[in-house]
Amino acid sequence: MPRTEKGSRIGYESRIMLLAVLAALPATACALALLWSGGYQARTEWTLTVAIVGGWLGFAAALRERVVFPLQTMANLLGALREGDFSIRGRSPRPDDALGEVMREINTLGVTLREQRLGAMEATTLLRTVMREIDVAIFTFDEHRRLRLVNRAGERLLDAPTERLLGATAAELQLEQCLDGPPQATLQAAFPGRAGRWGVRRTRIREHGLPLDLVVISDITEAMREQELQAWQRLVRVLGHELNNSLAPIKSIAGSLESILARDPLPADWLEDVTRGLSVIHSRSDSLTRFVGAYARLAKLPRPQLQPLVAGDCVLRAVRLETRIAVQVQPGPEVVIHGDPDQLEQVLINILRNAADAALPGGGGVRAGWRKEGGMVEIWVEDDGPGLAGTANLFVPFFTTKPGGSGIGLVLSRQIAEAHGGELALENRESASGCVARLKLPG
Repeated sequence: MPRTEKGSRIGYESRIMLLAVLAALPATACALALLWSGGYQARTEWTLTVAIVGGWLGFAAALRERVVFPLQTMANLLGALREGDFSIRGRSPRPDDALGEVMREINTLGVTLREQRLGAMEATTLLRTVMREIDVAIFTFDEHRRLRLVNRAGERLLDAPTERLLGATAAELQLEQCLDGPPQATLQAAFPGRAGRWGVRRTRIREHGLPLDLVVISDITEAMREQELQAWQRLVRVLGHELNNSLAPIKSIAGSLESILARDPLPADWLEDVTRGLSVIHSRSDSLTRFVGAYARLAKLPRPQLQPLVAGDCVLRAVRLETRIAVQVQPGPEVVIHGDPDQLEQVLINILRNAADAALPGGGGVRAGWRKEGGMVEIWVEDDGPGLAGTANLFVPFFTTKPGGSGIGLVLSRQIAEAHGGELALENRESASGCVARLKLPG
C-alpha cells in the first residue's frame, strides 16, 4: 500500500508520537546495549533500563503534547470565530516565535471579523429601516415567483400584512405584469390598496447564491399630472400667443371693412380697401393653417426605419443642400451609424439652416464635421454668429426668435435624435462667439 494511503489511517497525534519515539530510538537502543553489555548487576541494569525507557517515552509524550495542544487551542479559536464568537483570544508564552505570530494573526482576524460584523449589522439595520420607511413599494420574488420580502409601502399597496403576503405567487398578488414586462416601465394599474399610474423597475439580484427578482413600484400619478399640467399650460400659452397674433389683425381689419361697407355712399376707393383687407385676412388664415399643420407634423412623427449609414456621407449630403453659404467640412473617421436617412437628413438640414441664419448677417462662416466618442458618433455644426442669448426655451414647441419661423425645427430635430437613441444639444462656443450644435447617435 502506498505510504500516503497508509499514513492517512494514522491520526496526526499518533504520527507525532511515532516520530518522537523513532527520533530517540537509536540513542536509546545504544544506551541499553551499552548498559546490558557492561557487566553491571542485574538490579542496576533493570533500574537504568526502566529509567531510560520511561524517560524516552515520557519525553516523547511531552513533545506530542507540546505540538498538539497549541493546534487544539487554535482549532478552538477558529471554531469560535466560525460560530460568531469574537470575544475569545489566544495567548502564547513567547509572542515573538512562530506560534506567537500565528496566535497574533488569529486574534487580529477575530478583531477584523468583529468590526466587519458590526458594520454589516449596522448596514443591514439601516437598509431595513430605509426599506421599511420609504414610500416606495419593494418586493422580492424567488425563482418560483413566490414573494420573499415586502416593505410597509408594499403592504399598503396590496392592502394586506406581511404574514399573508409572504409565500404567495406573483399571479395571486396580481403582480405578474411587473415580472413579465420590461425592466423599466410605466403602467396604469389598480392594486387592492390604490389605483393610479406606476413606475416599475425590476432588477435581478442574488441571495445565498439563489436568483431573486427585486421589483420596485413607485406612484408617479402626481408627478405625471404635474408634468401634464405644465405641458398643457405651455401649449395653451403658445397656442394663445399665436392665435392672438393672427386673430387680432383679422378682427381689426374685419371691423374696418364693416365700417367702410356701412357708409352711404361708399367711398371712391372702397373696393381697393376691401381687397387689401381681404388679402391680409387670407394671409393670416394661411399662417394659422401652417401653424396647425406644423403642430400635427410634430405630434405624428413616424418611427425611424433604421439602416446602416456612413456618417460622413450624411453630413456631405446635407451640406450640399445649404446653398446660401459655403460650409467648411472637417472630415472625421470612417464610421457607420444606424438611422433613418430621411429623418437624419432633416435634422442636419435644420441645424445647418440655423447656423447659416446666425452667421450670414455678420459675414461669418459655418463649419461641420464628425468624430467618434466611445460608443457614440458626434456630428457637430458650429457658426460664427452672435451666439445664444438664452437656452431655456430652445426646445419649447413653437418658440422662435426668427421672423417667420415656425418654432418646431429644433423640437422636431430633438425628437428624431431621441427616437434614434441619441441626443441633440446646442451651446455657445467657449473660445469664440457663435454656437455649436452636437448631434450624438449610437455608433
